[in-house]
Amino acid sequence: VPVDGSHWLSMRELLDMLQQKGHEVVVVAPEVTMHIKPTKTIAIKMYPVPFTQEEMESVPKGLIEDVFEEGSFLERVMRLYQRAKKNSALFLATCSHLIRNKELIRYLEESKF
Repeated sequence: VPVDGSHWLSMRELLDMLQQKGHEVVVVAPEVTMHIKPTKTIAIKMYPVPFTQEEMESVPKGLIEDVFEEGSFLERVMRLYQRAKKNSALFLATCSHLIRNKELIRYLEESKF
């Protein structure tokens, strides 16, 4: 159950090595991601989330914009705080939709994931 973005890019290397050693690799990921995609060697079980691809892609773009936008120190801190709140809500929704997905949880339990 990886985290998207740069974390996934590192994780993918590890998963490729595990697969090369004969392990069956199954990744559980939200349907909306930046980088997590099925490959020939990695199976992905996806689950729905309540946000769009555009909203997901706005996370790193918005952070970069907020960091470089001008303003007083307090204004910049407040923008970053608001951005962190928004991003945290998105990640919380991802986790909530995973654990509330009865069909996926049943699959994970039955397959001894």
